[in-house]
Amino acid sequence: MAYVDQNQSGQKTVSAVISAIVLGAVGYAFVNGLAYDAYKKVATKLNVIDIKTPPPPPPKKPPPPPKETPKVESPPIVAPPPVVTPPVVAPTIITAPKAPPVIIPQAPVAPSPPPPPPKPSEAVGLKPRGNPGDWVTSDDYPPGALRNNEAGVTGFKLDVGPDGRVTNCTVTSSSGFPDLDQTACRLLPRRARFTPAKDASGNGIASTYSNNMRWQIPKD
Repeated sequence: MAYVDQNQSGQKTVSAVISAIVLGAVGYAFVNGLAYDAYKKVATKLNVIDIKTPPPPPPKKPPPPPKETPKVESPPIVAPPPVVTPPVVAPTIITAPKAPPVIIPQAPVAPSPPPPPPKPSEAVGLKPRGNPGDWVTSDDYPPGALRNNEAGVTGFKLDVGPDGRVTNCTVTSSSGFPDLDQTACRLLPRRARFTPAKDASGNGIASTYSNNMRWQIPKD
């Protein structure tokens, strides 16, 4: 539309210019005393001018439609093939033959000793000869025990044979001082004498004797 208006305005301008020229010529004819014929010629000439209106510009062709982009079809989704896990083959268990049991020969068991013969019953008991208090006196006091003021009571047991002699001495309770206990068991087997115990037949039999010995520091 703007292009058409411009053309039309240009034509109008041309027409205005031509009209001005014509009017100037007419005026000039009037001024210069030209005859009506001259005016007519001019008018006739003017009629010859054929001002053709330029045809309107052809309408613009509409822009071509955008080319359609060919659709690219996405490939069909194909599920992956399932993963096939190969079966696990258990290893072959090779069973080793069992070794034959080892038989360890056992040492022969020693036969248990025969039980001791029963003690003969005492018809007559064991009796000490003399005073047991005289078996060990203050003169037998160990010198070291005297210096250390050691005193106490030693319990003892004497094993007495069928002949009345002491065969063994055992401390049954300590005085608290080893030298006193050892002195007692060292002297008693040598000094103690007994009338042996006898069975019903009057034969001497082994027996035991138990007593206590008091160790007391002698006074000066």
